[in-house]
Amino acid sequence: MASLVNRQNGTREIQFVDVNGRRQTVRLGKMSKRAAGTVKIRLEELLSAAISKQPIETETARWVASLDDVLTERLAKVGLIRRRESLLLGQFLEDYIEGRTDVKPATRRKYHSTRERLLAYFGEVCNLRDITAGIIDDWRLEMKAEGLAENTIRKHIAVAKVFFTGAVRKRIINSSPLEDQKATIRANPERFYFISHSEADKVLDACPDAQWRLLFALSRYGGLRCPSEHLGLRWSDVDWDRNRIRVWSPKTEHHAGKASRDLPIFPELKPYLEEVWEQAEVGTEYVITRYRDTNANLRTQLCRIIDRAGLERWPKLFQNLRSTRQTELEEMFPSHVVCAWIGNSKAVAQKHYLQVTEDHFHKATQNPTQTVHETGCQSMSWTSAMFTKSLSGRAGHLVSICQVAEAGLEPARELPPTGF
Repeated sequence: MASLVNRQNGTREIQFVDVNGRRQTVRLGKMSKRAAGTVKIRLEELLSAAISKQPIETETARWVASLDDVLTERLAKVGLIRRRESLLLGQFLEDYIEGRTDVKPATRRKYHSTRERLLAYFGEVCNLRDITAGIIDDWRLEMKAEGLAENTIRKHIAVAKVFFTGAVRKRIINSSPLEDQKATIRANPERFYFISHSEADKVLDACPDAQWRLLFALSRYGGLRCPSEHLGLRWSDVDWDRNRIRVWSPKTEHHAGKASRDLPIFPELKPYLEEVWEQAEVGTEYVITRYRDTNANLRTQLCRIIDRAGLERWPKLFQNLRSTRQTELEEMFPSHVVCAWIGNSKAVAQKHYLQVTEDHFHKATQNPTQTVHETGCQSMSWTSAMFTKSLSGRAGHLVSICQVAEAGLEPARELPPTGF
């Protein structure tokens, strides 16, 4: 398929016929016969892949990635490989992000944010091959020195992993320098905060209009992700007869069967939904209409509302609301039911959502968990005692029937009505 030609001046070249039937020449310069023979073999493999329109073999791809710029350019000139421009960090990132037409606008914004950080540290003309695992360690330390939170750093690392994995899959580099970098978001209990009903009422009273009250109620009492699930809610998704809402989730739609979920119209949520419904014009499609503009910064507006309510801002404005609702519902319903309503897994809920609240401590200091009254109960056998330990609550209380009969249960802190 290809011929190795030795010139009188000591240089070598390879001649071959390309896929279009044209004779092409790749000049190798002064090179040993053995090295030139290796180039000839690899060139034939590249030519075979081009003719059959099949991807090149892994070993050949690694060989291409290891070539110097001169030979790479010569092979690219005859159409056997891509030009080396993509090895420059700036050009590669631009091409990669532009080519990802499958990602959502929010993901694209994350891509651009991490791209800016990479270019600020490495520069646009940095060669991808020159970025090693050790240099990535330096980049991580630089972000930490700038004062970025650990989870923020991990988010940039996660996106950078996507970039460099893409470079590996395109056979531009052999391996990613971020393979050993930790990118999993860690739960931070210090940023947990339980928004009580009294605090929620103060915020609702401070909201400027019915739609903002519904935005807040959907987060606090519906557990929706803000803003994607709020803004995606249509009136056609509200089933008043069955007291349910169909929630569409852009975050999970790529998982089979997770594009949407059904959520009860909880009693705490219903008045705010009805208020907006009564104000909606005939034929209105979306539930939330006033704050759909991309320039509407809901986080900034919620901060102002919280300030107006005379409260301290909690650490994670909307996520804490969602977390609060899941923690609350877990006290009343099975975990798998709550996860189906909220739209996450038990593992994610345990790690990032469920909180230990003051109410848990309050309940734990009330009735003894295993005390049996002396009157009429001391002679009970172990079997009978186990049988009479009934009314086991979600908080772990075990109250004997004797206690119930003689003294009654001490009233627990009243929880708001929920469910259907």
